[in-house]
Amino acid sequence: MGELPEDTLEKMIKRAKSISKAAYAPYSKFPVGATVLTADGRMFDGCNVENASFGLTSCAERNAVSHMISQGRQQIVAVVIYTPTPKPASPCGACRQVINEFGPEALILSVCDGPDILKKKLSELLPEPFGPKNL
Repeated sequence: MGELPEDTLEKMIKRAKSISKAAYAPYSKFPVGATVLTADGRMFDGCNVENASFGLTSCAERNAVSHMISQGRQQIVAVVIYTPTPKPASPCGACRQVINEFGPEALILSVCDGPDILKKKLSELLPEPFGPKNL
């Protein structure tokens, strides 16, 4: 797995934690922040936005990817996800699928308020994905 400079990861973690404070999570009380790093070194943030119709809720990771796309970028190198939990939370299946579209080998780093860190390539979290190559 390609390693990113420690200062880049620290900056991404700080941004993901910061953006989680903007989350709209009145139902789950689970504010999540995510920061996406693109191939050209730009970073894009997103937070979760819940909806009373739960199926319409948008995860932080997908919002960060949407922000990236809206700014003309399409290649994900890494994603940092922050959750205010004692253990790190892995991205949900829908987020894994969306990240796969733009970064099938992206580094996924999930951090939390505890000392544990989940660090894997997306291909480890989403084996045998469906993607553009399948069409």
